[in-house]
Amino acid sequence: MLLAVDIGNTNIVIGIYDQGTWKHHWRIRTVQEKMPDEYRVLFRHFLHEAGLELDSPDQVYISSVVPPLTGGISQMLGEQTKNVPVIINHTINTGLSFAVDNPAEVGPDLIADAVAAHSRFNDACIIVDFGTATTLTAVTGKLEFLGVAIAPGMGLSAAALAGNTAQLPNIDISPPAKCIGRNTPESIQSGIVLGNLSMVEGMIDRMRKEMGTEAKAIATGGLAPLMAPLTDYFSAIDPWLTLEGIRLIALKNRRG
Repeated sequence: MLLAVDIGNTNIVIGIYDQGTWKHHWRIRTVQEKMPDEYRVLFRHFLHEAGLELDSPDQVYISSVVPPLTGGISQMLGEQTKNVPVIINHTINTGLSFAVDNPAEVGPDLIADAVAAHSRFNDACIIVDFGTATTLTAVTGKLEFLGVAIAPGMGLSAAALAGNTAQLPNIDISPPAKCIGRNTPESIQSGIVLGNLSMVEGMIDRMRKEMGTEAKAIATGGLAPLMAPLTDYFSAIDPWLTLEGIRLIALKNRRG
């Protein structure tokens, strides 16, 4: 049984994989100020609701882009599950090769996404993660990690507008009825949601041109179900793609 944990800047995503399928998924808000014992209570509660105990998993793999939480949660899970958690990075066996200048800079979530997307398509692909940041990751058909484009996510953009202007309010991140807004909230939604989507479509076109192939695109991240239906650029939508990548990496590194 695998306990997969993806610690992101906005959410922590948790999954249990057992007997050939994902049994459970959970998504909770990332709070850097929480102590490991507080997260232990949350993990124990989720697993208990699923009829499991925190020591049920025999594998624990963690992808984290929040260093202040990585050590504490890893230590807590190691103590509770009696398994040494594996922290995903570019040095473990992922099957990827890296064309970037410094592989150590590549986020473990992007590594997991790349592994999962390539496994799905078995070909060149572009992964768009609609999260705290909007990222686009390019992977070749030979499983080479080419690089990434990073832009502010929609939540960050909305907060920046509201925080740095006198008359623009905070808005819900949802698509407007029309591109041309007829009131302030609709206008902001158009600029942020449809503007972000147009940026993504344009960047996919540019990446495909640089890659020299019509790479398939897949959408992931918490806002993927909102964004992907608004365009025909995506061949697949998978909000849990990172967890699947963690599973595949765990399979490659399983001992015994």
